[in-house]
Amino acid sequence: MGGDIEQPPSPVRSLSKVEESRKDEYEGSYDQDQVDGDAEFGGHAARMEMEKKLLRKLDLRMSILIVIYILNYVTARLRGFSADLHLEGQQFATLLSILYVGYILMQIPSNMFLNWMGKPSIYLPCCMIVWGIISCLTGVTHNFVGALLTRFFLGFVEAAFFPGALFLISKWYKRSEIGYRTAILYCGNIISNAFGSLLASGILGGMQGRMGHAAWRWLFYIEGSLTVFVAICAIFILPDFPSTTKWLTDDERRLAMKRLEEDAGVGDQGETEHGAMNGLWLAITDWKVWWLAFAMTAQVIALSFNAYFPTLSATLGYSTTVTLLLCAPPFVWAAIETFLLARHSDKKKERFWHISISLFAGVIGFVIAICTMNVAARYISLFLQAQSYAGFVCLYAWMSNSFPRPPSKRAVALALMNAFSQLGNIAGSYIWPTAWGPTYRYSYAICIANACLCIIMCYIFKLHLESLNRGFEREERERGEKVPGFRYIS
Repeated sequence: MGGDIEQPPSPVRSLSKVEESRKDEYEGSYDQDQVDGDAEFGGHAARMEMEKKLLRKLDLRMSILIVIYILNYVTARLRGFSADLHLEGQQFATLLSILYVGYILMQIPSNMFLNWMGKPSIYLPCCMIVWGIISCLTGVTHNFVGALLTRFFLGFVEAAFFPGALFLISKWYKRSEIGYRTAILYCGNIISNAFGSLLASGILGGMQGRMGHAAWRWLFYIEGSLTVFVAICAIFILPDFPSTTKWLTDDERRLAMKRLEEDAGVGDQGETEHGAMNGLWLAITDWKVWWLAFAMTAQVIALSFNAYFPTLSATLGYSTTVTLLLCAPPFVWAAIETFLLARHSDKKKERFWHISISLFAGVIGFVIAICTMNVAARYISLFLQAQSYAGFVCLYAWMSNSFPRPPSKRAVALALMNAFSQLGNIAGSYIWPTAWGPTYRYSYAICIANACLCIIMCYIFKLHLESLNRGFEREERERGEKVPGFRYIS
């Protein structure tokens, strides 16, 4: 199962934490090999300078993914239209959940197509244009059926973005760089959590009745139009894959592909390698994919407080405006911690402890919320809960790290794990009933159980990767290889 990466690829030049212990013994030969390998770029110093410029150029262009993610998340919000559409019973809950049907079903086919097409700068913005148009159409619906259809199809097109963005990041950055870039991407979600409710409230409060339209319709008109505009800009900004991006120089293209080859021991230039269905088979038959998918689902359930954050903030007893303002600081702190934790995780080439410490701090926040209704303590607990996203982002980076080759398998694995974890969003929407408020002790107990389950599963996964790394090292000693080869980041 997953045999394509269970054996170590060919020797590489990038060192992981396990390899560093062996570096001193072979320092001379290692440095000489590095210098020889950099000759095509004008020497080691010239290569380092070129690599810095390449990363700056990439980071600048990739930053538009943050804006797209904010729009992807905000356009999914439904506010203030229940009365206009005459919704009854569970119809509103159905509108919330129907999005996930298409969102779950389309992620794997979408990433398979993206890997085959090799043109994310065209594919992702085109999907974004479609979901912007659908968002605008949501604003012209007048009944439950119309809203249901727009939400259903919105899930299909939005499914392309996040797994596609994760895959795009993995096609450009080394494993020790992915955590920080994933954090930059995911901060779009966190920023939306911090200010999305306040922004929506501002639009709803200031646009009611303008030109004869209800405020909630203006919310969808504005967000949908802005989405289409940003998507058109993204066509000219987003990169494709290293071998298909036209704005790279020949040296930059070779360097981009060489970086990945050094990092994982085998080239990634075959972006559209034949046998896309083989990648699907490799992914679904690798137990590690399903293991991380279940671990991530457990953590998504533990993070379900996110959708009810204004409600939890309201238990502090303040007015609606103050409540919305109080939602922002915990997620601002979460964004800052996410950047710091992801960067440190990349620097140390370590994932498990960075994930588990953050999730455990979230568990402490859940426990505080269960034990007291004291305003100060309860607000501190919201900070601890929100910072769980830092560990969650490191878990996303670990997913990308753990399935490096071939690209077709990585595309499916990332989509499958993310799609499967959305089941946690569906389950999480049912664990915060009003009857359990205002303490929501049972809700928090469920979150604690799932966060602990995720930590335990990640620890078992860490032990397995360390076992594989010891096997790689043992085989290298038997073959008499002096330069350490591929190692999993654990």
